[in-house]
Amino acid sequence: MNLLRSLMFATITSLALVAIFTGSIEGQVGRQQGLLDPNIAGEKELLALPHLNATIVKGIMERRPFLSMTDLNAFLSQSLKQEQLAELYAKTFVHLNLNTASREEILLIPGMGNRMVREFLEYRPYKTLTQFRKEIGKYVDEKEVARLEQYVFVPINLNTATDADILSIPGLGPRMLREFKEYRPYQNIEQFRKEIGKYVNAKEVARLERYVTLN
Repeated sequence: MNLLRSLMFATITSLALVAIFTGSIEGQVGRQQGLLDPNIAGEKELLALPHLNATIVKGIMERRPFLSMTDLNAFLSQSLKQEQLAELYAKTFVHLNLNTASREEILLIPGMGNRMVREFLEYRPYKTLTQFRKEIGKYVDEKEVARLEQYVFVPINLNTATDADILSIPGLGPRMLREFKEYRPYQNIEQFRKEIGKYVNAKEVARLERYVTLN
């Protein structure tokens, strides 16, 4: 029996590794390169960021989750200048929904100009991040595509998303993965709010809801 369990575990592990290295796992939140999500970052992490002091960090933690980058920018703009914000947003940012983010929100990404905003908007609706990489890769090199990818996401479909897609949501672990899948198929977003609301508070449900869709 122990041998059988060991063989099964080895098989599952091997399949998972194959999926990873062949690129078949397609997370819908952009691969991060150290960019912090201000909605889940710890106090010490936030205090280590440029231009943030204890008062600002306290305000962030009291007001979060920020359900849009516009909301976070409005709060921080009360204390920081534009050049300070640009430096800060290279380190922390509220992910943008590629299909709904406004022009103004996209321009908050450090280094973004009007030309690249047009390219972001041109290819809507995005179905996957692979599509984003392909289309934006027509205009910038791979390194810049990877940098930009950190700031964006494509909502996952609650009824069809893979485990890897679901786990790409910032701050979501194995326990919540089980809860996400337990109530499939979801009939509407209200059902999602009700069922997931059994495990987390309303603010956390609202944060998670940003990353999902039934379309």
